[in-house]
Amino acid sequence: MIVQSFLEYLALERKYSSHTILAYKNDLLSFKDFCEVEFDQEDIQNVAYGQIRSWIVLLVAQGISNNSINRKVSSLKSFYKFLQKTKQIELNPLVKHKALKVEKKVQVPFSVDEVTNVLKGFDEGDFTSLRDKLIVELFYSTGIRRIELVSITISAVNFEEGTIKILGKRNKERYVPLITPVIETLHRYIKLRKEITHNKEHLFVTDKGNKIYETLVYRIINKYFSNVSSKVKKSPHILRHSFATHLLNGGADLNSVKELLGHSSLASTQVYTHNSLDKIKKVYNQAHPRSNKKNNL
Repeated sequence: MIVQSFLEYLALERKYSSHTILAYKNDLLSFKDFCEVEFDQEDIQNVAYGQIRSWIVLLVAQGISNNSINRKVSSLKSFYKFLQKTKQIELNPLVKHKALKVEKKVQVPFSVDEVTNVLKGFDEGDFTSLRDKLIVELFYSTGIRRIELVSITISAVNFEEGTIKILGKRNKERYVPLITPVIETLHRYIKLRKEITHNKEHLFVTDKGNKIYETLVYRIINKYFSNVSSKVKKSPHILRHSFATHLLNGGADLNSVKELLGHSSLASTQVYTHNSLDKIKKVYNQAHPRSNKKNNL
């Protein structure tokens, strides 16, 4: 089946994660089901743009966000690019497609005080509480993604070097430095961890010794930050956002933050800079010779 060949290409050549491949698969099967129902056509290899447009109209009518629709259409676009590359079609039906407009939402990071207040409230003698503290510390001190945290293995932690190996998007590995407080929490956590499980692979486990999962990690962050923050969104991504913003506010250069976050381009990192602009403007107004209204330069 052509869809299966495409998914194998994503896994073997593009090195996409299983999570990403599943999303592509679901998008393609959704479009295939639509074509079968609406056009009595099982083959999605040869379709016209009008058919895809009809699918997009249906998705909009169903109340699916423009951002989600754009992601689904992107899956189709990649699929048809693959068919072009393998000489199975001549033209990509989406070659002239323009993505739906998406309103950019400003992500408000946690303040330093909010993070500090959360970290003060853990019982380090309790396994679950200590694990949760380590999760918060790792997110805030390394900026890793939620799926990256879930996938960390015990062998990825190098206490001698003070680093942790992270498996990022497209299976790209990067080494992230660990600050002293995190290393100390790691030592205490691993000691308690040995008392509840013989799982020697995954660093983060449930109180039953099983590998931790993404929804639990989200609930952990939301739970603790709901006690100290009134912000609408309280998630692992906001902690990642806070990490980047606070580093930039502290004077870190964009390239260094880019490497720590595991971004492939500076464009991805620049979305975190808007919150730093207020501080930059303040420094600018204080330091620039022409910023003082009393200065006649």
